Amino acid sequence: MTLIYKIAPSDLWQSAEEKGRFDGSPADMADGFLHFSTKEQLLGTDAKWFKGQDDLVLVAIDTDKLGETLRWEAAREGALFPHLYGALPLTAVVFAKSLPLKPDGLHDFTGLLDETH
Repeated sequence: MTLIYKIAPSDLWQSAEEKGRFDGSPADMADGFLHFSTKEQLLGTDAKWFKGQDDLVLVAIDTDKLGETLRWEAAREGALFPHLYGALPLTAVVFAKSLPLKPDGLHDFTGLLDETH
């Protein structure tokens, strides 16, 4: 199982749980796909896009359950990032956990990136 990750506002994630799918954030919708990160890319994504934001969740997704709508495309500094063209089915979600905010404005991923959750 290969995991990718999504940082999402708690209210949007709660709505996704009610609908059975995650349609994306406003930024995702504007770009036409859902943005994800690998474990190695996650801290950079957090620092660039989510610094200082509270009330977020970290969502882990099993790529094996996404099929051909998942594409790996060049983004920041030419690195390949996972992009999902379509809604995220909750059946692909391994976990969704609260993402604590540290005093420096970044988030605390301690214990959240272990693939045994």
